[in-house]
Order: sequence, then C-alpha cells, then structure tokens
Amino acid sequence: MSRFCSKSLLAYAVALKSCLSSPLNTCTVARYSVGAGMQGGKEVIDGMTISYVRAGTGPKTVLCLPGALGSAWTDFKPQLEQLDKSKFTIIAWDPPGYGFSRPPDRDFMGDFFHRDADTALKLMKVLKLPKFSMLGWSDGGITAIILAAKYPLHIQKCVIWGANAYVLDEEIEMYKKIRDISTWSEKMRAPLVKMYGEEYFRKTWEDWVDAFIRIHNQGGDICTKEAKLIQCPLFVLHGDMDPMVARAHPLFFLSEVQNCRTYNFPDGKHNIHLRYPEEFNKLVSEFLLTYVPGNQFQRIRGEPR
Repeated sequence: MSRFCSKSLLAYAVALKSCLSSPLNTCTVARYSVGAGMQGGKEVIDGMTISYVRAGTGPKTVLCLPGALGSAWTDFKPQLEQLDKSKFTIIAWDPPGYGFSRPPDRDFMGDFFHRDADTALKLMKVLKLPKFSMLGWSDGGITAIILAAKYPLHIQKCVIWGANAYVLDEEIEMYKKIRDISTWSEKMRAPLVKMYGEEYFRKTWEDWVDAFIRIHNQGGDICTKEAKLIQCPLFVLHGDMDPMVARAHPLFFLSEVQNCRTYNFPDGKHNIHLRYPEEFNKLVSEFLLTYVPGNQFQRIRGEPR
C-alpha cells in the first residue's frame, strides 16, 4: 500500500487495533464499554442512532469530530483519557455510518459534511450542551469548519488539524491509487475489516474516494466559503510531514479566518494528536481555557506575525 494512507485511516487502523484488544473497550455495536470517568451513550437523531463517548464534568464543553471511517474511541482515546476532566466535558461522537452509529450505512451523496454538521449540533442540543468548542481531525475538521460557519451562536472556539479546505490535483491522484483495498497490506486492512466487515469497509472506502473525486470534478471546493464566515477563534495545528494535507491548507485558514492562530509540529504527520498527545493536549487546553482574541499566540514557525 502507498505510504499516503488517505485522511485518518493509517492512524485509525493502529488505534482501532488497540481498541479491539483493549480490556476497557469491548467494541460491540451495542455500546461502547469505556474506562473510569467515561460513559458511552446513544441518542436517536432524525431517525438515526448516534453513538458517542462522554468524559468529564468540567464547565468547558468540547465536541470531538473524527476522521474518515473513524470513531470516538479510536480517534480520540488520548484526549478522552488525558484532558482535564475537571475543566472539560468532552463529547466524542461517531458520525452517521461510522463506528457504532450504524445503521444507517454511510451516505456520501450531496453535502454530506453539511449533514454531519447539522446532526452534530442536534446531538449536542439533545445532550443539553448547546454551546461548545470543537476538536476536529481530518474530515472532522471540515465538519467543524462548516458547523462553526453555519451556527456561530453555538460555537465558542474551534481547533482543527489534518483538514483540507479544497482538493488539490495531487491529492485526488493519490486517493485513486489506494481506492482498491485489496492492494493494502494485511496489517492495514485487518483491523478495519474486523471493525466493519470486509464488504461494508470496501464499499464505504470506495464511496469516500468517489465522493472526493466528485468534489474535485466540481471544482474542488470543500469549505473555503464557510471558512470565511467563521466568527469564533480558530486554532489550526499542522504536521510538517503530513502526507495527506499540504501546508497550503493551514495557511489558507490563517489568511481567510479573521481570528485564526496556527501551530506546527516539525516532525508530525497526519495524526499529531495521537503521536504527540501530551504536547497536543497542552496546546489545545491552553487555547480553549485561556486564549482571548487579540492576545499573542504562537503561529506556524517561520510565518510572519
């Protein structure tokens, strides 16, 4: 398989392998079984059963949005376990068709990122947490941008990483190369097959690639218009070695969002929050707890202030 494993899948497969073998998580489709200080739950939203994990009882509410084929526990385990539970109430969800929010099957037709944003807000309202900040990884970062733009009165702050605002030609060519999961290594394929079953995994992954090809053919825009509408403070983190997301994307957000700050990990790839959880969690906590507009905050190294 190519070293360019699309979006969050490479890190997701590693995290999922841990999830499937963890004594704290049985990974049944019925409900998450999680560790101390957390609880799994399900809510019916627009006829769909949405699964989530809740951790902490702090005054700052944070919604965690996973990447492609990702779920709450596989994509945000270090954040659920390590963020200060006295300061944060953390909700990590499985988007419709991912993880344990099945059925329904994942639907990539139309504006699926917008649908996810609408569903996520409805979930938070059902949980009686209508004002919150967000941590969005990869596809989840795109959903976070759209949610912040559409519903500014509900969003306090937003943190994203590994998210692209549009689709570059070289990105779409890479997606095409790894569309066929039979070309993947067994190490990469096995945990995802165990989670989803081979048929569902194959179909969902192919549908994801086809959806991005469609977006590319229609001009490539994902959330550039929405980014320009964001009113809340935005923190964009980036791994300099990320094979999935070009440096152009965090720089785009920095240039287009009025109240945006950025930070880079020189040796980081796509999964900086899993690879460097202590540094990541410290940065995110500082931003969510103490940052106010107008204060100095570290940008990407080497970028002019």
